[in-house]
Amino acid sequence: MRVKVWAVLLGLVVIFQSDALMGWEKSKLDSKLDEKDPLLTENQGRQMEWVDSVFETNSFEERLGQLFMVAAYSNKDEKHTAEISKLVTEQNIGGLIFFQGGPVRQANLTNYYQSISKMPLFIAMDAEWGVNMRLDSIIGFPKAMTLGALPDEDLIYEMGKEIAYQFKELGMHINFAPVVDVNSNPNNPVIGYRAFGEEKHLVARKSLAYMKGLQDNGVMANAKHFPGHGDTEADSHYTLPVIKHSETRIKDIDLYPYRELIENDLMSVMVAHLHVPSMDSETNKATTLSRYVVTDLLKNEMNFKGLVFTDALNMKGVLNNLKPGEVDFNALLAGNDVLLYSQDVPKAKALILQAISEGKISQEEVDEKIRRILKAKFWAGLDQKKPIETYKLAERINRPEAALLVEKLYERSITVTSNKDNLLPLKHLDMQHFASLTIGGDGAAFQKKLDKYAKFDHFDISKGSDEGSLNDLASKLKEYPTIIIGMMGITNTPKRNFGVSMSDFEFIKKLSEEKDVILVVFGSAYSIKSLPEISHNIVAFENNTITQNLVPEIIFGARDAHGLLPVSVNLTLRQGTGGYLEGLGRLAYSIPESQGLDSRKLAKIDTIMANSIAKKAFPGGVVLVAKDGQVVFEKAYGYYDYNKSKPVSTETVYDLASITKILATTQAVMFLESRGMIDMDKPIGRYVPELRNTNKEHLILKDILAHEAGLVAFMPHYAKTVEAGQWKPEYYKAVAEQSFSLPVSNDMFAMNSLRDSIWAWTVNSELRKPEHNKRKYSYVYSDLTMYLMQALVEELTNQPLDEFLEQNLYGPLGLYTMTFNPVNKYSIDLVAPTEDDVAFRKRQIQGYVHDPGAAMYGGIAGHAGLFGKANDLAVMMQLMLNGGKYADVEFIDEETVHEFTKRQSTQSRRGWGWDKPEPEKGKGGSAGDLAPKSTFGHTGFTGTCVWADPENDLIYVFLSNRVHPYAENNILLKDRIRQEIHDVIYQAMDK
Repeated sequence: MRVKVWAVLLGLVVIFQSDALMGWEKSKLDSKLDEKDPLLTENQGRQMEWVDSVFETNSFEERLGQLFMVAAYSNKDEKHTAEISKLVTEQNIGGLIFFQGGPVRQANLTNYYQSISKMPLFIAMDAEWGVNMRLDSIIGFPKAMTLGALPDEDLIYEMGKEIAYQFKELGMHINFAPVVDVNSNPNNPVIGYRAFGEEKHLVARKSLAYMKGLQDNGVMANAKHFPGHGDTEADSHYTLPVIKHSETRIKDIDLYPYRELIENDLMSVMVAHLHVPSMDSETNKATTLSRYVVTDLLKNEMNFKGLVFTDALNMKGVLNNLKPGEVDFNALLAGNDVLLYSQDVPKAKALILQAISEGKISQEEVDEKIRRILKAKFWAGLDQKKPIETYKLAERINRPEAALLVEKLYERSITVTSNKDNLLPLKHLDMQHFASLTIGGDGAAFQKKLDKYAKFDHFDISKGSDEGSLNDLASKLKEYPTIIIGMMGITNTPKRNFGVSMSDFEFIKKLSEEKDVILVVFGSAYSIKSLPEISHNIVAFENNTITQNLVPEIIFGARDAHGLLPVSVNLTLRQGTGGYLEGLGRLAYSIPESQGLDSRKLAKIDTIMANSIAKKAFPGGVVLVAKDGQVVFEKAYGYYDYNKSKPVSTETVYDLASITKILATTQAVMFLESRGMIDMDKPIGRYVPELRNTNKEHLILKDILAHEAGLVAFMPHYAKTVEAGQWKPEYYKAVAEQSFSLPVSNDMFAMNSLRDSIWAWTVNSELRKPEHNKRKYSYVYSDLTMYLMQALVEELTNQPLDEFLEQNLYGPLGLYTMTFNPVNKYSIDLVAPTEDDVAFRKRQIQGYVHDPGAAMYGGIAGHAGLFGKANDLAVMMQLMLNGGKYADVEFIDEETVHEFTKRQSTQSRRGWGWDKPEPEKGKGGSAGDLAPKSTFGHTGFTGTCVWADPENDLIYVFLSNRVHPYAENNILLKDRIRQEIHDVIYQAMDK
């Protein structure tokens, strides 16, 4: 007897342990779930009162329609609308599931259908990655597999919250998401990228976050496809897939996420069209129609108290030998509550009524389903009629907060799966020669963003190109040690290896044997299962403008990488591969809201620029704003000229004029000072021998840079070289000769010694007289300052100024368009024209420096001559805000930066070389009135300015060619347009 008792007890222990090992913790669930009803609201009394009221005021046949939801479209004709209207009014259907269309069209139809319905309609959508999955004009979110790569779930919750907002704006109540299938089969043709991953715990965590994001914000979530569609090789839209796993395995793996969600108040489940012999042995019996699966397993064993929806009843996987209406009836008998995508409501209702009369199902069982549907409608707010407001509907849904969230989701999903020798993020830009290659699709955004960081030559080729084309390409790529490849044409289905050609893989493999190849997969991670190990590989999961823009930022260290592979690709790339890769702090690119600015307020810049161009303050320009290391606003406006010959782009290069002083000459001086090569309290004659025994010998460096050294404001050097408005032949020729090779403009060459003459004129110039009874000179802004400082730099470095800057700053920073004499470096078409110089050069100036003195100096002068695009200026100013450090490289000592950029005198607002706002409160001077006094920067005569604010880590760049076609145009200055835009930026920061 005692033996038998112990045997029984031992058996019970084994059973309990088995259940626990499977995660089937029934004892834990029983106590919580038996009493749990996720459809109940806090105001249960009001809820049940409303349910009873609606229930009692409709006959059973009228109530019966609540079991059905039919498909609706907002892109179909009036005939479709009439068909839906008839079902609403005559069959009293419970709801609609909307598919393709547009937001306003759908909203108008929803308002109409709700107005003619006796009982309020559930409005639902299968919107796994947001409303964009079905409607045009709406922002979309990443697919589930992309989200599976996220290292945590916080952003997925926020996504659920934002999608709930989209639904609320559209008057919708149920989202048929999340997909909780554990995608254990890489060849799954219907789930794949729609699943979070292959591991049950990961899927459960991500699904739960999405569910809570929806339900916490008033939209019913729906977990699908029960009991698990993750290991199929057939698509239930076209056939009935068979799941061959044991029930034990299914409960352990596939049902694990459902248990987790049910325990956390999951409100609805969708049953899949699958055949699972281990659960229902009837031949070709779809799980949707299986009483065991729907009622015994889901409702009873798993104690699910929410609503059970069928998958769409128009799918081939369930229809089999059943006709529309018949399949609905059989699904109801199996235990489903809501019959989705019904194709014959009247027939189904008739069959249900007949079954009740025949005792196959009781009216009480049907009414119980209807009551729960009504409870859910109260939860969704359908006890109150609230028409959808269609005014600016798409604009409300596409709010900046949504765009920022989408960016964050994609950013944190991008996964670096291999990084041999820590090549990534890329460093030492001046020592590399880059090429990019896109295979199988449009990679324009990807390649354009790469150009933000370094000089690239770009190539593209079609998928599966012939051997000759690949050999030709290989020959062209020989000169490039570093090649970044974007795989673009990847599909989401396993057919034909996800759209990837094996010949392309072989080409990449061969290329990687000789080069540093960085492969970026813009699509399914499964696509590279056949690719041999690549030393540097990044998976972006999807191909769109967002991922194409983000990946280069990770490659160059503007952003950190975080992603982890949610699935195993091959024996090397297993689930969990990837992880954190720290960036270098280069400038990143985002939207204003990412750094706390209001894009709606910044939109005023568009108006100011449009008005300025209209009144001909300038023909075009670029405005850039960076905050906290991210460019959050970068827009181009207008054209190169008033003839509108070419539109301005953010890549347009401008003559920076006096910004040369701070981003060229002063940078070089700071470089020298931070290395102890000069002392700002010493006279310049100590460093420049040619100034000894001149009136400049004892001028102190700090006084020179503060414009308080007695130098005259300006010397019109060109006047010495012209007579009666014509060039003096001893100075210029229209055709280059051996002794006339110094280009001043196109078809204008100066004598080779002209630079020496200008320097001599500068050295021999008179000094101003100090004011009465003052030993120190007063402040007078002078271009001669930078002639002297250029000489100092070139003397101490034994290099021309432009070569020194290229070698020590611009090259290492990747600023390949920031240069002197751009005609020698890139196409003149990239450069905006300046003045039609009728007085001196007698021609339109484009690609040559506008300032006559700088032009006569060979285009490389300390006060003018530098060209660049807005992004170049932003990088330089970020270098300053970082205290002389950028991309983990220190270029200038932090104390030097601080000293040079602070106000240096009581006589003026200026620092050493740098301009600053006026010291008086409320006055900005050349800067905006709202800019803090710590701000530093400069303006340029051609219509440019750049300002950095260390208190707010803020950069403002304004580029224009206001001197085109005539330099006398001073509307920009008179109307204080640059300052007005500067103030708008601060207004956009104001909370």
